[in-house]
Amino acid sequence: MLMSQIGFGVKFGNWRCYASSASSSSSSSSSSQSEVAVVEGGNGRISERHQIRLGLPSKGRMATDTTELLKNCQLSVKQVNPRQYVAQIPELSNFEVWFQRPKDIVRKLVSGDLDLGIVGLDTFTEYGQGNEDLIIVHEALAYGDCRLSLAIPQYGIFENINSLEELAKMPQWTASKPLRVATGFTYLGPKFMKDNGLKHVAFSTADGALEAAPAMGIADAILDLVSSGTTLKENNLKEIEGGVVLESQAVLVASRKSLVQRKGVLDTTHEILERLEAHLRAIGQFTVTANMRGRSDKEVAERVVSHPSLCGLQGPTVSPVFGPDGEVKHYAIVICVPKKALYKSMKQLRAIGGSGVLVSPLTYIFDEETPRWRRLLSTLGI
Repeated sequence: MLMSQIGFGVKFGNWRCYASSASSSSSSSSSSQSEVAVVEGGNGRISERHQIRLGLPSKGRMATDTTELLKNCQLSVKQVNPRQYVAQIPELSNFEVWFQRPKDIVRKLVSGDLDLGIVGLDTFTEYGQGNEDLIIVHEALAYGDCRLSLAIPQYGIFENINSLEELAKMPQWTASKPLRVATGFTYLGPKFMKDNGLKHVAFSTADGALEAAPAMGIADAILDLVSSGTTLKENNLKEIEGGVVLESQAVLVASRKSLVQRKGVLDTTHEILERLEAHLRAIGQFTVTANMRGRSDKEVAERVVSHPSLCGLQGPTVSPVFGPDGEVKHYAIVICVPKKALYKSMKQLRAIGGSGVLVSPLTYIFDEETPRWRRLLSTLGI
């Protein structure tokens, strides 16, 4: 196979593979004479199986946070044996959970061996590589936050380099001596550099911690996932302006073919999506109940809505409170308040006559219909 060089490449061991804008050529005769064929993954077709399959990360913090989220949505994952790779979610009929490496979840969605999956956006983008059959159902599951970022040394020739633009203009990088970047993201890395006009870049994989690569002389820079940035600083590395490839967090993804062609997948996806949205929307929200003296429910409501922070999701609920003699002198107000605004809201309630304030956390907030569900149907052309 011949590929034309365009100035940047990916190096694996002693091999350097260059991306090409030209089509590759191969000998059909040598292909037909080959005695051994290696098939990688499935063919993306819908198999005859009847179970709906969800792929979940098998190890690490991502695995723990994913099962915890599902548990909070009343979708607890049940394993007969913790060493088994298959499990059930009793609340979902005809449904299987398969524990896999995140990159294998994406690959098996493409091959048709899984219908749904939860992975990081970075993994989805790196291994999905723009495949049109892959769809993001929910793009913000609120955990696994990190960013894929370019980092360079704080010393030497990079001491005064603080942006991607400045890095690109350094005269050191030539076709014979490109900028060496160590990374595990061999799809996103070259694509990012090409999109940003960096022509002379060579990407290589490295065993162990990438942060050590520049100090060892293996690479000039690294492209890796960053959370707090502490590890970079401890290894005398720095992020640069314009060097973030993508912001990542956990996402729910699906196979378009499965959603459209496999019986039950779309309905099950709808249920999972509604449970996720209801729980995630409720995180950090509180129900606040207070009694307020007033002449009528309308007069009390007008007092409450005069403060925008007390309006709740769609406005306050105002109900009469009947005294021992059957007379109504107080009204009960129920509103939804964000956690960060709780104390401020309580002070405002007191200021307008509220008393006996009760606060309780919310578990779920169900909308009439989730916007993400409408968006999914639109994407599928349904």
